[in-house]
Amino acid sequence: MALKACLNGSRVPGEHPALPLTADEIAREAEKAVRAGANALHIHPRRLDGEQSLEPDTCAAVLTAVRARCPGVPVGLTTALWIDRDPAQRLERIRAWSELPDFASVNFDEPGTEQLCQLLLERGIGVEAGLGNAADVTLLLATGMAERCVRLLLEPDNDETVAAATRDIEAMERLLEGAGVRTPRLQHGYNATAWPLLESALRKGYDVRIGLEDTLTMPDGTQARDNAELVAYAYRLASHAGRL
Repeated sequence: MALKACLNGSRVPGEHPALPLTADEIAREAEKAVRAGANALHIHPRRLDGEQSLEPDTCAAVLTAVRARCPGVPVGLTTALWIDRDPAQRLERIRAWSELPDFASVNFDEPGTEQLCQLLLERGIGVEAGLGNAADVTLLLATGMAERCVRLLLEPDNDETVAAATRDIEAMERLLEGAGVRTPRLQHGYNATAWPLLESALRKGYDVRIGLEDTLTMPDGTQARDNAELVAYAYRLASHAGRL
């Protein structure tokens, strides 16, 4: 089972005392998360000013730092379009990457998705399909990418309540089951839905992820100390569920 630590996401500087921004901070948080039980990492690289970036030098710096502290642990990067806002520029950035991640997440609600997936695969980078609703799954199936992905991320757009998120997930699952897709799935939520969807994922046999990208709090509502505390709790839940 994959227990992925999502270390920073799009959280803004100052949103949490332990939010890692620099390459060194991300690498230290990654090492602690791995020691707490994570066996994969998801990272949003940041420039020196704390802004997200897909620039080759920025991505290389964080990947090099993380791999020095976490040898052998698969590391994934975001490709979110909101970072560069231009699909063509995003492709140029990724084409110029010198240090390659093991995988990258691709949001299927963004323009240029199919071209991005093809580029990642050509470069030997695994694709994680980010699926927020049934329309995203329909596009995934139409592109023929479903079986070529390393993992499908079920990350519902409607995450205001657990009930709403669950409805979106069930709609996506019906489409995937109907198409006979057997690619590994990872289910996760954000903020109030993060822990309930993680526990649901464990019951269904899916991969899971947790970290400051998804939630700043523990299940009891208290602020998490850092990514490692979130991962350690998730590891205990997975162990009790017989998944580890």
